[in-house]
Amino acid sequence: MPGTTPSDRVAVEVTVNGGPRTVDVGTTETLLDALRWDLDLTGSKECCAEGECGACTVLIDGRAVNSCLVLAVEADGMDITTIEGLESGGRLSRLQDAFLEKGAVQCGFCIPGMVMSAQALLAQNPHPSEVEVREGLAGNLCRCAGYQRIVDAVLLAADGEPV
Repeated sequence: MPGTTPSDRVAVEVTVNGGPRTVDVGTTETLLDALRWDLDLTGSKECCAEGECGACTVLIDGRAVNSCLVLAVEADGMDITTIEGLESGGRLSRLQDAFLEKGAVQCGFCIPGMVMSAQALLAQNPHPSEVEVREGLAGNLCRCAGYQRIVDAVLLAADGEPV
């Protein structure tokens, strides 16, 4: 319409961690920012803001995605799972327990993204080889260089109960 400007806020309806949510987001706001600042889900971290490190990884419709590269308005109608959504009834998931059991959590900054990428991998391939785990986590960087413990944790979760 001539003489008007579009609103810079849009209502987005999503399912987050199993529950319906409506959030007003800016048209240029990333999904990462909407999750952290609008929905107070701070497990996903902002690091590179370029999709290179994986610290912001969440699942969108079951697929691992760098939430820093997705506009929040693009997520309208989608199912989003964050690290907070893996626990159930106050209990960590088998995968999260495996990370603790194997000492794969060092500084903790990259771990939510690692866990989410591993979750997506195990949903597709419940019994991956070590090479497949390494390939599945290739988009996630760990600055503490704890990769072997992280790989061991994913393999432990794969050998245990379903994630």
